[in-house]
Amino acid sequence: MTAEVNIASGEQVRWLPRRRALDLCVPVNDYWVFDGGLVRFHHFSGNGEIVEDELSDDPSIVRLCARAFEAAWERAIPHDQYLPAD
Repeated sequence: MTAEVNIASGEQVRWLPRRRALDLCVPVNDYWVFDGGLVRFHHFSGNGEIVEDELSDDPSIVRLCARAFEAAWERAIPHDQYLPAD
């Protein structure tokens, strides 16, 4: 499982079942927010490979992405407590 590598390096991993996110609005692209001032979006091909990254330091986009992440993170289940049936 890929999450084990992330956890071993000190990252916190959580899982958010889709049914727990029905009323959340989140960006459709995978993204990372850095230091509250930069967003890196990943654009994927049909087979899951990253074909392009896009950076944005637009404050409104950064704020939107940071808020969406926080809302999802609050509902997500820590890796060590997650069961796929949750």
